[in-house]
Parts: sequence; structure tokens; C-alpha cells
Amino acid sequence: MNRRFIRYTQSGQIFIVPGDDPGRIVDVMVDTGYDDEFCYALNFDPAFIAALMEAGFLVMSVPIKPSRGPDGRLYRYLLLPKLHLERSVLFWEDLRETKTARRLLKRYELRYDADFDRIVKRCVDVHGADWLTPPLQESIRAIRAFKSGPVRPVSFALYRDGNLVAGEFGVVTGRVYTSYSGYRDEDSAGTVQLVMTGRYLKDAGFAFWDLGMPLDYKDRLGARNVGPGLFVELFRNACR
Repeated sequence: MNRRFIRYTQSGQIFIVPGDDPGRIVDVMVDTGYDDEFCYALNFDPAFIAALMEAGFLVMSVPIKPSRGPDGRLYRYLLLPKLHLERSVLFWEDLRETKTARRLLKRYELRYDADFDRIVKRCVDVHGADWLTPPLQESIRAIRAFKSGPVRPVSFALYRDGNLVAGEFGVVTGRVYTSYSGYRDEDSAGTVQLVMTGRYLKDAGFAFWDLGMPLDYKDRLGARNVGPGLFVELFRNACR
């Protein structure tokens, strides 16, 4: 097992391979003040990606010009495990529900872990596959197919009159839900889905909602932006 050494690319990014200890790499990133949000990897093995997620990484991917890796194989995609320099985190006491959203809630039904494949496809249709590349999609589906494990990709599906109108998917690790991507197909459905998802997570006993990259709509929902050290502490405490 390659647990002693941290590998770096020539440009200074941490390079991770199977056999490395993702938790130790996170510790090094926090302790040394690593000033890049991304690490690099080339392996899309589902167990490897699940281990990265378990350590607190939000795993992304990008297409690259076909090139040879250290093992001599030809690679077309780069895996990007991300530990945000600022992470958007929602605690339940901070959840904000607008009057408009509360008024609209009765029109909709939220279902946990429904229509997963359809929601992932719709996210790609709406937002593209710039970071949610085909091999990453396949790995996420394979992790979901594991009968047991520390992480599980799940979805939140919002319906109106039986029709799917908004949804998102992410990863459950311990008592943390990490959002990956979402979409809406009608006005106000996205806001309603966020509020109903927050309510569901709170009632289900989740410690907090990891919303990933800070954005204005997350701030309006009540999320706080925290640094990597605090995020890792919160994440680990919630996953014990």
C-alpha cells in the first residue's frame, strides 16, 4: 500500500493512485495549506472513487487530450478529487424558507432515491458533461450498485401531478449528504425541491447538507461557507 508518500505533478498538484490513503492526503492538504482545490488521478475504478468520496472529496472529472499515463496506458479523462477552499454547508437551524416556497410546497411531492438514472441523464442534458464525464457517470452508477459500502449515490426527485419536474443527485456518507448536480424543468420547482430536500435531510437525522461550491442561491437558502479544515472536522465527526 502506498501510504507513506505523497505524489505531486510537475505543476504542483497532488496525484493520487489506488492504494494511497485518501484520508491522509486530506490531512496533508489541510496541514500544509495546499492552495489548489484539486488533486489529479487517472483511475476510475468505483472502489477507488468511493474511497475518495469517503474521505470528503467531491469527485469531478474532465476530458483531456489523449495522452499516456505513468503506466503507459492511453487516457482520455482526468479525475479531479476536489477539496474546496471554501465549502458551502447548510445546518438545519439556518435553513431559510421563503413565503413563496412554503405556499408552493403543497403542489409538489418529493421522493427520496427515485428516478436516479433519469435524473443523472437530465442533469447531463441540462448542464453538459464537462465535469460529469461518461466514465465518472459509469463509476457513480457502479458505486450505487454496491450492496454495501461507506458511500451511496442517491437522488431527490420532485413531482407535480405525477410528473418529474426537478431533481438532483449526490452522495450519502455517514450522516452527510453531498450534492453533485441538479436541474429544474419549471419555474419555482428548483427552490421547492431545495426546501423539501432540506426538510427531508433534517427529519432523517443528517448532521448537515454539504452543498459544495459556494453560490448565491445556496447563501439564500441559509448555507455558510467554511474552510477545508473546519469542513473536514465536521465531515469526519458526522461519519463516525
